[in-house]
Amino acid sequence: MSKAQIPPTMLAFALLLPGPRPAKGQADSQRWVPHLLGAQVTLTAQHVAPFASPYAGPNSLTGLGDTQATHTYGVYVGSRLTGRLQAYLDAEMALGAGVGHAVGLGGITNGDVIRQGTANLGRGPYAARVFLRFFVPVGEGRDTVARGMDQLPGVEPTTRLEVKAGKFAASDEFDQNRYANSTRAQFLNWGLFQDTAWDFAADTRGYTWGGMLAWVRPHWTLRVGSFLMPTMANGNVFDLSYGHARGDNIELTLRPGASGTALRFLGYVNHARMGNYAEAIAHGAAVDSVPNIVADDRPGRTKDGFGLNVEQPTGDAQETGLFLRVGWNDGRNEDFAFTEVDRHLSLGLQIAGRHWRRTVDHLALAYVLHGLSADHRAYLAAGGSGFLLGDGRLNYGGEGIFEAYYRAQIGAFLEMSPDVQWIHNPGYNRDRGPATVVSIRINLRY
Repeated sequence: MSKAQIPPTMLAFALLLPGPRPAKGQADSQRWVPHLLGAQVTLTAQHVAPFASPYAGPNSLTGLGDTQATHTYGVYVGSRLTGRLQAYLDAEMALGAGVGHAVGLGGITNGDVIRQGTANLGRGPYAARVFLRFFVPVGEGRDTVARGMDQLPGVEPTTRLEVKAGKFAASDEFDQNRYANSTRAQFLNWGLFQDTAWDFAADTRGYTWGGMLAWVRPHWTLRVGSFLMPTMANGNVFDLSYGHARGDNIELTLRPGASGTALRFLGYVNHARMGNYAEAIAHGAAVDSVPNIVADDRPGRTKDGFGLNVEQPTGDAQETGLFLRVGWNDGRNEDFAFTEVDRHLSLGLQIAGRHWRRTVDHLALAYVLHGLSADHRAYLAAGGSGFLLGDGRLNYGGEGIFEAYYRAQIGAFLEMSPDVQWIHNPGYNRDRGPATVVSIRINLRY
């Protein structure tokens, strides 16, 4: 086959493969050559069974039942430009759809449709992450780090000042948790891989432009970051008026003792062109119409909140353990970038498969409870719609979600995960549900 006959996707992938190992005298001069750090394909099929739905609105989860599938692809590349400066590029492609058009819930059931279905997106490959990472060593301590999707292998200083800038997800650096952080390997529901009350700055796919500064030490880390916000709720276009539109975050991570315990304390303030729930309700009443939060958008409004994130290993080289998240935001202005949740409580358990002679398998289960602020409830009860919610009316109740999955390792590169989710009061509405969602996820990764 000639070069002209090679499909473009195969040619691009071939160009990313690591070349021959350089001779000893050439290592330093060629260390900038990009390295393929990983690649993955994830297929997730879901079915929501029919459930009680006496009425529905423009953004209701369908009560008639639905079956959908998503498939995502990713290639992850990194380059060591100097001893302290690294560059990364992640190319991804996401296809398919979520059940019920991925609306009608605070905790959408499939993280691979995060923020899809509510904005027009291209269906081809896109650059998910393009960023530089720079660190300054402090002291003589060194750690060996393994190759990862966005991690070059090698030796790094144990104590360091670290800077990261470019396009990436704010959640790559903040609100991490060993047991609940990856929709492609752990829980599928939005509420169980992130603090959903943290309305982190992002475009429709979950990425943004910005920077992060971290002071990393063995037993604690302090991170601060600031990122661009979209021009509209769940939008793809960023607001470049940085003085009036940005997401500011700070997080302190404590790692006391040697057990692996981690405590993370997160605070954030968002500035954006948001609508105000109370003002939208008042305007709707004045003109005898349902309230419209989008029509009330004004620049310079804010949303602030905090989160607590705990991971507690209990054994099996930290592969068995517990996690807890608590989140809150003020709920005065509209939820803008992640999902429609103002209060968050989740807890769960992961168990290593070594107890039944499946060393790298995992069984996990968790529960998340979502809540809304009083203003947000009143807005939905008056018939208003957000970018994810809107039943036309509301008999308010907390949205509770139970999820359990089993992740089975099949060979070196393939994982298969059956999953079940049970949702009480979908969309915070006591009149609808409960809903049951069953899933199968297949992940192939290098």
